[in-house]
Amino acid sequence: MSYIEKKPINRSKLRAFAGRAYFTWRRYLQWYFTKKKYSKTKADKKYDYIIFTHNTPLLRKLKDVEMYLQHNKVTNLKIAAKRLNGIVIKPGETFSYWKLIGKPSYKKGYLDGLVLCPNGSFKPGVGGGLCQLSNLIYWMTIHTPLTITERYRHSHDIFPDVNRTQPFGSGATCVYNYFDLQIYNGTNQAFELIVYLTDNSLVGEWRSDKPSLYKYKIYEKDHSFTPNFWGGYTRNNEIHREVYNINDELVDDEFITENHALMVYEPFLNA
Repeated sequence: MSYIEKKPINRSKLRAFAGRAYFTWRRYLQWYFTKKKYSKTKADKKYDYIIFTHNTPLLRKLKDVEMYLQHNKVTNLKIAAKRLNGIVIKPGETFSYWKLIGKPSYKKGYLDGLVLCPNGSFKPGVGGGLCQLSNLIYWMTIHTPLTITERYRHSHDIFPDVNRTQPFGSGATCVYNYFDLQIYNGTNQAFELIVYLTDNSLVGEWRSDKPSLYKYKIYEKDHSFTPNFWGGYTRNNEIHREVYNINDELVDDEFITENHALMVYEPFLNA
């Protein structure tokens, strides 16, 4: 993998504000003046066939992160999950994460959770922690025949791996509303998204009105840590998937995406 990470630009507050305003309003225009048909219908009952399911822990002890932000995140996830639970993507429709959830605000009940800053630091911010939900949906979706049409990778790798069960870079960051997660249904079957919280986990399912003809195995290639000429390291990899038919025969090996993230910790730590 040949890739050179550019040195981050420290923009002024005015420049950052203007940039956010521009991309926010551009997204609004895309939503309302487009030929895309966005999904908005909720199913009356759960579809019969579970295509893929996954869950992630709600609370994790993270270095230098106060636990109240984790507990607030749980509240934020409950609110957002209610907006998405039961949403159906019909053939030809596009799922938009932020169009369905809407803008997080204190008025809607959202609390301050962990928000990643452009420079790789983090701070409290309203609606913080919703990336856990977008990460879950992205990971589930790449195990289905649905097509990811818009996804943004995390710009920084801020915490060392602890009991990692998924490849690095197998999530999708979200920032209202211009860092969106969009999924297109180019199949001939409808898909229903189920998301809910238990006492300990965020749980998700993709269900369908028809059984799946394929299974998918996700793996990474070319995982590396490369030094930047201006200092620090960049973490890199590629995400691929093997496609198997109903007879468990390998029928395809597909490239999904590549990831590059600036590291805010030393990559070669002593045990």
